[in-house]
Amino acid sequence: MAKFMGITLGAIVAFVGLVLLVAWWYEFFLVLKGAIPAILILGGLIALFAGISELKDTLKSKKQ
Repeated sequence: MAKFMGITLGAIVAFVGLVLLVAWWYEFFLVLKGAIPAILILGGLIALFAGISELKDTLKSKKQ
């Protein structure tokens, strides 16, 4: 019984989310437009730190 309740609630929440997305499209777009540069900056920093870490590991293994 709980499985069906979860499926039903999931469908209701997804439907309400879709309705609100359509109703608040402009506001959603503004938030998305503001979040994309921040996401790109954070993703770039993560890639930069991962690359530096990998370079350090490579240099450390060559020294040994």
